[in-house]
Amino acid sequence: MEHHQIAVYLVAMVAGALLGWVWPASGPGLEHAINPVLGALLYVTFLQVPAVELLRSLRDGRFLAAALVVNFIVVPVVVAGMFVFLPADQAVRIGVLLVLLTPCVDYVIVFSGLAGGSNRRLLAATPLLLVAQMVLLPGFLYLFMGSELADIVETGPFVEAFLVLIVIPLALAWITQAWAARGRPGRAVTAAANTTMVPLMAATLLIVVASQVPKLGGSLGDVAAVLPFYVAFLVVMAFAGWAVARVFRLDVPAARAIVFTGATRNSLVVLPLALALPDRLAVAAVVVVAQTLVEVLGMVAYVRIVPRLVPAHVGTVSS
Repeated sequence: MEHHQIAVYLVAMVAGALLGWVWPASGPGLEHAINPVLGALLYVTFLQVPAVELLRSLRDGRFLAAALVVNFIVVPVVVAGMFVFLPADQAVRIGVLLVLLTPCVDYVIVFSGLAGGSNRRLLAATPLLLVAQMVLLPGFLYLFMGSELADIVETGPFVEAFLVLIVIPLALAWITQAWAARGRPGRAVTAAANTTMVPLMAATLLIVVASQVPKLGGSLGDVAAVLPFYVAFLVVMAFAGWAVARVFRLDVPAARAIVFTGATRNSLVVLPLALALPDRLAVAAVVVVAQTLVEVLGMVAYVRIVPRLVPAHVGTVSS
């Protein structure tokens, strides 16, 4: 499954779309399953990197600075350039802003690893990126759309996401690692858990897509209108991330990771925020999920393109 994981993810999304179309009543129940399955996925992800390595990566100031710059300076500038061309509908606009202004903290680690990016550094950066977006998102929304819509987005779901998707999985991963260091039972559990990465990722994508397809209804035109913006974002951020890596003179694995963190967005974590919006803004959730579909396809291309954009023989990405 690991060898064919990209194909597995694509099949999972198609299956989710079919499930949501054939059995629309399953949508509300599946929404409640998103955070648990995503938390399990992140637990397995954290489990694959020793705690000592994770803590050591937090001292990598240049990488962390590059990740913050690309996500919270470069990305908002790119989004600002696109914003004036977005459809005028407020729900569509807030959906686009929610998803594009928040960096990914989950499957970016998987796809970056497939392209030779530094998973260890990205893992170390995930708590910082999640806290930073939780603090900065209301301010970004205020700048783009004014105080009325900025006040609608509550911090509660973000705090819940930080606990469920970062704190608890990370703590459980460290406990499991300590158990594995003490004897064979712990090592057996760790080995078994590590085999679940691809199935968990596929399950997450299937559940997210299936839960939102029933909501498409008359929103198909609105969703279709934003797809070109998501594609353009992926194209622009490939080169923007590469430029930031050059400025910070990062080595090749770190540079590839910066390209990925700048391009991948936090659709799975911000989806609960979109679902909590008032009914008049309900389309925002579908707009967020549409970004996931475009992004996963884009990651298929990124896995092949990024190693060419940042070739291994360079050594250090410098100007």
